[in-house]
Amino acid sequence: MTARRWSAALLASCLALGAVMGGAVCAALAAGERDGQRRPALVLTIDTAEVDLERGQLTARLSRPAAKLTLKVLALSGAVLVEVEQEFGGAAAGTPLIVRWRPPAEAVARLELFGHDTDGYYKGVAITPWSFEVPHDDVAFATDSSEIAASEEKKLAASLRLIDQQLPLARRLGDVTLYILAHTDTVGSAEYNLRLSTRRAQSIARWFRKHGLRISMAYDGVGESMPKVKTSDDVDEPQNRRVDYMLAVEPPRFKRSGVAPSWKRAE
Repeated sequence: MTARRWSAALLASCLALGAVMGGAVCAALAAGERDGQRRPALVLTIDTAEVDLERGQLTARLSRPAAKLTLKVLALSGAVLVEVEQEFGGAAAGTPLIVRWRPPAEAVARLELFGHDTDGYYKGVAITPWSFEVPHDDVAFATDSSEIAASEEKKLAASLRLIDQQLPLARRLGDVTLYILAHTDTVGSAEYNLRLSTRRAQSIARWFRKHGLRISMAYDGVGESMPKVKTSDDVDEPQNRRVDYMLAVEPPRFKRSGVAPSWKRAE
């Protein structure tokens, strides 16, 4: 699954300006203050619908005329994979600013973007598109049931071991969440399948919590709306009765499906 959903988060970084000008001046520039005169805060936003890691492209906007954008593309290890600086020559506030880079061979974990206005102020944001889809054998539920049979628990135990192995590698990116998304085949009504899939996703989240998983978890069910194998109505397709487990810092985004899960936090 190539599920990804990303939100922008403020960076507490000062770039190289702090080393050249001194921390106090750097902080003033970041805040939008010069010679004792404060201005409305500089705002940099990333249009997450237009972040394309495969093509190496994103779209951002700055709330003042844009001088340039600088971008760092980072791996899970923290290594910088790509650095880009792109000039925009004073493009008007709110103009879509497209930044392009050569996609690296290594998986991208984080993007750090800084926008500089024409007066020398700047603002930074970051997005964390890293995710890890946990390979697993799907739990087989009885018809019209969300109860996990004892014979199926070994599958969840194997998934829990994989999650525990991956977490130390990802903690440096921020607070990691396990997202659990359940699906059904097309037997039964769409409304019924939506409710059933949600109950099953919740049961799996409860199992992980009961067996020691302490990170944040979120779950949802999307019924028959995201089939792995497209079928007509009332088709018993085993591949569509599945549950996805994904570790991520930001909610996964399902770019091509048109489905936006309503994530519910597990207790």
